[in-house]
Amino acid sequence: MTLFWNALDALAQAHQIVIDRPAGSTHPRQPGMVYPLDYGYLVGTTAGDGDGIDAWVGSLADRAVTGIACTADMHKRDVEIKLLVGCTAEEMAAIQSFLNSHGLGCVVISRPARFP
Repeated sequence: MTLFWNALDALAQAHQIVIDRPAGSTHPRQPGMVYPLDYGYLVGTTAGDGDGIDAWVGSLADRAVTGIACTADMHKRDVEIKLLVGCTAEEMAAIQSFLNSHGLGCVVISRPARFP
């Protein structure tokens, strides 16, 4: 499991995160969706949808990957993993609630505090 989280850290640290939807902004096609935290993507990466890997950025100074959000979008008929970078437990809960309330199925997996 350590290799997985270390690989995500290396990916997040090696690529700039562009915030294209700051906290408090609305979705470009769905004005009722107000983002609870900064949301963007990693430049120079490719996710399953062909765009950059999605990333949520929280308030922690440490920019380690603190979790992942696994989503299932029935409208787009796809699944994705979104990185949660520097997020507190409360911020991760807010992300999960936000995604689940806007037509996505979402499960957040928190990074374990200790590794075997």
